[in-house]
Amino acid sequence: MSFLRTKIDQLKKPFLKGAKFEKYAPAFGALETFLFVPDHTTKKGAHIRDAVDLKRTMFMVILALLPALVYGMYNAGYQHFSQLGETFTFWDAFSHGAYKIIPMIVVSYAVGLGIEFIFAIYRGHEVNEGYLVTGLLIPMIMPIDLPLWMLAISVVFAVLIGKEAFGGTGMNVLNPALTARAFAFFAYPTFMSGDKVWVSEATNIDAISGETILGKLAAGKDIAWNASDMFFGSIPGSVSETSTLWILAGAAILILTGVGSWRIILSGFIGAALTALLLNQFPVNPLMGFPWYEHLIVGGLAFGIVFMATDPVSAAQTEKGKWIYGFLVGFFCILIRVLNPAYPEGVMLAILLMNVFAPTIDHYVVNANIKKRKKRLIAVQNIKTVS
Repeated sequence: MSFLRTKIDQLKKPFLKGAKFEKYAPAFGALETFLFVPDHTTKKGAHIRDAVDLKRTMFMVILALLPALVYGMYNAGYQHFSQLGETFTFWDAFSHGAYKIIPMIVVSYAVGLGIEFIFAIYRGHEVNEGYLVTGLLIPMIMPIDLPLWMLAISVVFAVLIGKEAFGGTGMNVLNPALTARAFAFFAYPTFMSGDKVWVSEATNIDAISGETILGKLAAGKDIAWNASDMFFGSIPGSVSETSTLWILAGAAILILTGVGSWRIILSGFIGAALTALLLNQFPVNPLMGFPWYEHLIVGGLAFGIVFMATDPVSAAQTEKGKWIYGFLVGFFCILIRVLNPAYPEGVMLAILLMNVFAPTIDHYVVNANIKKRKKRLIAVQNIKTVS
């Protein structure tokens, strides 16, 4: 490591203040801090002594995403070969999925980080770390056969409009990954919905129908999968949203490391469960009659609540606000699912909606706390006056 440190210091000299490539220092700094802990400290403001910086926090989120990503690669191949009726091994399925998904990840990082570097150089600040997670999330929530150029345009929209327009990492109102999916959903609807987009290369074979469970129910069709299939994830869907088991494994990593808010995760599932249970009492359509516990393990609900509703920038910040925010995410997700057949998923719109209202929730929570403390102070003063 000392050899690498020495080489980095030598390469760093042309990027120092006053040197030839000073303008491009943010780009080089991103590489340096990716390999080593930053060698500087803050000069003003509040100071927190902690060995974990933002890049390491982002790394923990990536680590939590890996179980769902690895299974997503296998499931992409599994859906492909099983729909074709071909015999295959685990490695056949995994290799096919990796072949389809890795290029999506490469495009997402190349385009997104390229824009991040350009803005960092233009504004003269360090490259923000937030896209380390966003760059992986975006391909994980897309259909397996989404053309790479559509993915690239969606990334450009998410970074420019959903993030940099608000000032960059830490300033965005909406979750950037969901902003990319929302753009793709409305800009390229035929590639984001229907019965052909969820199974790799299914569009070339008329006999294959890779429609999701929620899509089938919304269309009034019967489903061939049971609760076990839904929980373990052997169903069609977005790249890494199908397996609740591995999503929960990622949730455990986030909670144990303190990176993700357990309050948002728990309240999100509670909100979804109670809403689905209530609607089960009035089964006007198939989705309203769909068992409440199966709502929790199908579609993108679990993935959205665990990895995107917990985004510390766009979510609520206060402790009580997190409970309210998470509950409403689950509530609106189920409500959109069962009452609007055009959007049988629901979690994307639910999280984006609550992203917008998160500051309002925190505002009222803080104001309520201030009023409570004022009343307490007045009561204490009255007691002292009487005595």
